[in-house]
Amino acid sequence: MKKKHHHKKKPSAFKKWTGKLHLWFGLGIGFLIFIISITGALYVFKDEIENITRKDVIYHNEQNIDQKQVLPIRVLEKAVVEQVKEKYPVHWVNIPIDKKMSYLFYWYEHDPKGWNYFDEFPIYKVAYVNPYNGKVLRTYDEKNGFFQIVKMIHWSYLLKQEWGTYLVGIPVIIFVIMLISGIVLWWPKNKAARKQRFSFKWQNVKNWKRKNYDLHNVLGFYASIFALIFSLTGLFYAFFVVQAAFYFIFSGGKTAYPDFSSIKTKAPIELRTEGTLDKISNTVKAKYPDSYGFSIDLGHEHMDDHEHPNFEVYVKHLSYSYHKSSSLIFDENSGELLHTHDMKDKNFGEKTVGANYDIHVGSILGLPTKIIAFIVSLICASLPVTGFMIWWGRRKKKTVKTV
Repeated sequence: MKKKHHHKKKPSAFKKWTGKLHLWFGLGIGFLIFIISITGALYVFKDEIENITRKDVIYHNEQNIDQKQVLPIRVLEKAVVEQVKEKYPVHWVNIPIDKKMSYLFYWYEHDPKGWNYFDEFPIYKVAYVNPYNGKVLRTYDEKNGFFQIVKMIHWSYLLKQEWGTYLVGIPVIIFVIMLISGIVLWWPKNKAARKQRFSFKWQNVKNWKRKNYDLHNVLGFYASIFALIFSLTGLFYAFFVVQAAFYFIFSGGKTAYPDFSSIKTKAPIELRTEGTLDKISNTVKAKYPDSYGFSIDLGHEHMDDHEHPNFEVYVKHLSYSYHKSSSLIFDENSGELLHTHDMKDKNFGEKTVGANYDIHVGSILGLPTKIIAFIVSLICASLPVTGFMIWWGRRKKKTVKTV
């Protein structure tokens, strides 16, 4: 009796062309996706690493602070300027609620004429300052720091951000298509195939090609949902249409973002004193005693200065995340509070837009989501490598057959 031969069913034309598209796109943008993904992975634990390496200056270690008063902001600014001797004016100050922590004074300039990152940003620098005596504990050149360079490679390949972000965004769009096509190609035809696709079956497998194939498919599948989320939240920064779409969808169809530009300083400039910023600072501290901190613009002219509709102070409520925040508008002459916009005042579209950065870098829920972001970024970086090796292995096989 003759045995029946079961012929392997040929893939459908749809899957065949999906496979070709997946391959062509992968060969075309694989290296760029590797760069974007590996820099994303490197950036994930920036805060945790800096909290360790800068621990001795994050906390000023001033003694008996309960019996002492912090110096006025303008007095601190003058002391910082005298010590650092920087040609650019100080841009803003970050003020922590925790009295044991240092104030952070930032220099930041953006030159729209620059064609690459280093020309576009002449300075990005921070000084950690003891607010009780004005002593600069240490300064850091953030512009040339490891994590900032990693971030800007991820953001724009160190090119001018006006168009460098598009050069990052376009491969990410293609990567989204590849993730979807990869799921289509991965999708099992039956129950038997399904069991094999969800895990590694390497007990009796010695062939590296098979192991590499499984790495590409199994890891790619498990990472795909998170990779889609990280990709879409990344596109948010590259294309305004994505930002608008996010807000439209999650706000329930609203097309206009809340506008508070009509709330402006009305008090005469004669009311502005050296203590105006301290009045603003004290108001914020009293209003949000459980927040992490807030930032105040010091009001100097800068290279790319544009007219600010009002004097806004940003309050960060969590140490590890930006999505819980409030914004307050003050009269910059009198220091009076004119408007408050808290989390309870925001629609879901605003909350989603505000959470986009934290979702993208994995800080939305703290360390657990950061670990997920790190692992997924590494997997995304591995996909172009394992995908190329699959193609190369098949190519060599075909070459051997033709000889």
